[in-house]
Amino acid sequence: MYRVVIVGRPNVGKSSLFNRLVGRKSAVVADTPGVTRDLKEEVVETDTGRFLLVDTGGLWSGDRWEKKIQEKVDRALEEADLVLFAVDGRADLTPADHEVAEYLRRKGKPVLLVATKVDHPTHEHYLGPLYALGFGDPIPTSSEHARGLEDLIEAIWQRLPVRQEESEPEVAAIRLAIVGRPNAGKSSLLNAILGEERVIVSEEPGTTRDTIDVPVDIGGQRFILLDTAGIRKRPETFVEELAIRRSLRAIGEADVVLLVVDPFQVGDRELKLANEALEKGKPLVLVITKWDLVPKEEAQRMRRLLKEKLAHLDHLPRVYTSALTRQNLERIFQEAVRLHELNHTRIPTSELNRWVGVWTSRVQMPNFKGKPLKILYATQPEVAPPTFVFFVNHPEFVTRAFENYLKNRIGEDLGLKEVPFRLVFRGRREEEKPGR
Repeated sequence: MYRVVIVGRPNVGKSSLFNRLVGRKSAVVADTPGVTRDLKEEVVETDTGRFLLVDTGGLWSGDRWEKKIQEKVDRALEEADLVLFAVDGRADLTPADHEVAEYLRRKGKPVLLVATKVDHPTHEHYLGPLYALGFGDPIPTSSEHARGLEDLIEAIWQRLPVRQEESEPEVAAIRLAIVGRPNAGKSSLLNAILGEERVIVSEEPGTTRDTIDVPVDIGGQRFILLDTAGIRKRPETFVEELAIRRSLRAIGEADVVLLVVDPFQVGDRELKLANEALEKGKPLVLVITKWDLVPKEEAQRMRRLLKEKLAHLDHLPRVYTSALTRQNLERIFQEAVRLHELNHTRIPTSELNRWVGVWTSRVQMPNFKGKPLKILYATQPEVAPPTFVFFVNHPEFVTRAFENYLKNRIGEDLGLKEVPFRLVFRGRREEEKPGR
């Protein structure tokens, strides 16, 4: 697939342009310079075809992240088919703009000059100085007002090299959201999986500010890894608040959630994140990181301690791993694939109703004023999460205790205790009582 990379100094509107071209608010956008630090990739669908769009951090930022950001941009440009050089169309050119222009000339990649923030046609009269950058006619755009985007898309396809596109693989990728508290080791884990520093890692909490989607192939199975910002109890800045919202949204978009747990920092935050995933119907793998820091003589005690602190999640698979030693990295994906398949389990109606007969014969059925609850039949209309609908004579007779009994039996007898599933009770008149 073609790769188009957006490059420019900080705060020229790269992420806003990225979001407009992608068609949704994928990258965090704020007036603060330097919000984007890592590479962010999304597929852009157009009438002509598809291309992969890459958002990058601002070059020549002058802050502590400048060198790391340039390393990421260097790598993005190695595989780029086209560069969108974003320049603020309403501001005077800065030395940083000229530095970026010279940098791109040295890279030798085809470049389209994109003037951002050109909200009105009259503003186009002020674009003359941009010709000094040496990349020809600037394309005026406005992400806020969606101006010039069609012209930009047309120009992109005109500049992309002609080549035979490879056929897309038919098997859909499994989306894995990597979530956890700040500094739990999420980005280090991602870098260890990829074998390179794909995202910036720092001991400073909050280094990752956006959800980063990274495709990877492991054992012939395609995955998309979503590295998310660390979720703390109270965000300290508006940018961090936006990043946390994206992290929570990534949970909803994932097929499986990897909850990264620092064994030295475990508490309510991990339980809340787990509940967030399970309530959204997402299977969950507990990934215990930094296991290389646990002395061998302390490992058994630490496992017991984690079992106590995460008692409510004891039914979930857990993998003890280390980004440094690469211990058990493959097992993370084995568990993710297993849970993904389990989450798509479909129980035939005949088999499900045979089990219903067994379950109801072993328990005292709830009743109200001498009228017992009766399950007429059951079916499973949906997967991911598996959803079971029980048609009963009186939905209001279903007690919490009986519902929990059914959940336990489904988990044990149908082998679904490791994934979230839902129960719905319907009466003869199709009234619904969702499972609690």
